[in-house]
Amino acid sequence: MSQERAATHRNVDLVVAALTAGGADPARVARLQVLPDAVTTAAAAAAALGVEVGQIANSLVFELVLAEDRAEPLLVLTSGAHRVDTAKVAALLGAQRVRRASPEFVRESTGQVIGGVAPVGHLAPLRTLVDRALAAYDEVWAAGGIAHAVFPSTFTELVTVTGGEPADVA
Repeated sequence: MSQERAATHRNVDLVVAALTAGGADPARVARLQVLPDAVTTAAAAAAALGVEVGQIANSLVFELVLAEDRAEPLLVLTSGAHRVDTAKVAALLGAQRVRRASPEFVRESTGQVIGGVAPVGHLAPLRTLVDRALAAYDEVWAAGGIAHAVFPSTFTELVTVTGGEPADVA
């Protein structure tokens, strides 16, 4: 996928617009990259960017189960260096449980597909937790709405642009 073609992908455009509207540093937004190959895992993204896997801010969508007949999407931005402890997150949020969302639920909730889900640019705002482990890095990288796009950010900026809540999620 070419830089030019991917840069006009609707999801990338929505991410750039949301970052800009959310007050992200314009210099960082301008550094959004469209990679030649899809990077659908933290390890692949880290290898492609030449950074530590912990610097990858995975955007993971879960179903936050509040009652047996009611679940809502929950976005967890977590360091690529560890896994989300769903029981810990459920207890933190006072939910019955937190479970991994299906690909269909992710797409319905975000307008994006697994492997390219960005922290912003969704169909509607999502309740978001931002892993405090990301604060250990001066710069982190997140997906840009498609599996080929990534952009740099910071822990503080991710909290700001997503309206997210800092949390220990591992």
